[in-house]
Amino acid sequence: MRKTLIKFIPFLIMTSLLTAGCATTGTTPPKLIPQHGSGSGNRSIALAEVPVYMGNVADVSNKAKVIAIEVGKGAEAKTILVKFDDKTQGIEHAVAGHASIINYEMRGGEPWATVVKPKLAKLPDGVTELKTADLKAMQDKGEKFTLVDSRPAKRFAPSNLPGAINIPVDEFKDQINKLPANKDELLVFYCGGPT
Repeated sequence: MRKTLIKFIPFLIMTSLLTAGCATTGTTPPKLIPQHGSGSGNRSIALAEVPVYMGNVADVSNKAKVIAIEVGKGAEAKTILVKFDDKTQGIEHAVAGHASIINYEMRGGEPWATVVKPKLAKLPDGVTELKTADLKAMQDKGEKFTLVDSRPAKRFAPSNLPGAINIPVDEFKDQINKLPANKDELLVFYCGGPT
């Protein structure tokens, strides 16, 4: 009985490949972007079909012209290799350790980056971005604010901005008591990069 089943395995594999297919075309369903603002309610609009990878850049090889990007979360996470060439726009945004959005097209069954953009965090309401020069000017004037380094402690210890306290993002709830009691005091947070 077992030998008979083993003989049918190649047949079953071929049948499943013929019916389900073994390769993807690289297209993704239209992205739905929630629309917010006056009069928009909770509707979403569909964008043009653009295949996209979003995640953290694991590595970039300029010699091989390949970007390794980690996509997905948890058990479904995987590293995808995306080729790039001289026509790829924004390749400077493919930086190891930073989050990126890579638009790509399929060529010869492989993904090729067409545009690389940084994946920036959306700031919550009431939060504004502060440029480095503005922070320096505030420090030079002696303005009162609390400067918080949100990087892990192992990155904070060797170097940080003068006067900064360390509250790593993943420990924020446990270390919130480091923030000033005065709730009207300006808080300035920084981390390892724009993403």
